Amino acid sequence: MKLLEGDCLELMQEIPDNTIDLTVTSPPYDNLRTYNGNISQWTFEKFQGIAKQLYRVTKQGGVVVWVVGDATIKGSETGTSFRQALWFKECGFNLHDTMIWKKMSPFQHKNRYIASFEYMFILSKGFPKTYNLIEDRKNKWGGTQVHGTERQINGQTKPRSDVQKSKVVKDYGKRLNVWEIEPVKSGDVGHPAPFPEQLANDHIVSWSNSSDTVFDPFMGSGTTGKMAVLNGRNFIGIELDADYFKTAEKRIAEAQAQGKQLELVV
Repeated sequence: MKLLEGDCLELMQEIPDNTIDLTVTSPPYDNLRTYNGNISQWTFEKFQGIAKQLYRVTKQGGVVVWVVGDATIKGSETGTSFRQALWFKECGFNLHDTMIWKKMSPFQHKNRYIASFEYMFILSKGFPKTYNLIEDRKNKWGGTQVHGTERQINGQTKPRSDVQKSKVVKDYGKRLNVWEIEPVKSGDVGHPAPFPEQLANDHIVSWSNSSDTVFDPFMGSGTTGKMAVLNGRNFIGIELDADYFKTAEKRIAEAQAQGKQLELVV
């Protein structure tokens, strides 16, 4: 494990090429938070440099989970999230999936529908080498024989084969790409925009394996690091703000101690 305090664009240059299996992170959302004054150095040009570095350090088949939203300025959403996704593609990443984090405590605007989601762009360097897709969605027809028809590419349908109809529908299927997760209150962990632990955990188990290296260049209060450690992953984290860095150090150290206790129990 390695925790680094400082500017991620500078410190990422110390990470060797093709060494990161998975990045789970969330950058500043335009100017929605001040981050103890550090938002002043956040620009799209800086993002572009960070995206290039992420491509360099990511292994072939590695994944970047980029959780992002947009500010509304003078009545218009900035569209920064879309610009970032397109720039990642310019860098060489595949946009493997566009997922949605549906918040259970949404934000209300005066003149538009209630804002209840953020984007989770799943970016891969080539085809993802790991995809442990979570299967916790209850199937309506679970436990029954496969039935019905198959829709063809031309829009027509055909009966399922005898081999297909001999199978039984699983009780649980793959999760949808819209995840309903309650956000965390900023005061709970000493950071203005903390990750929910479940969100970080579920991406870590989805896109990496035990002993893989997980990275967070915007470590904040250390949620990605905490959940990486508890899931038996190596972790590298970078955080610019000294106060947030101390919080992350403490939370990750506690997770390490908890992880050792879990090993003893097993």
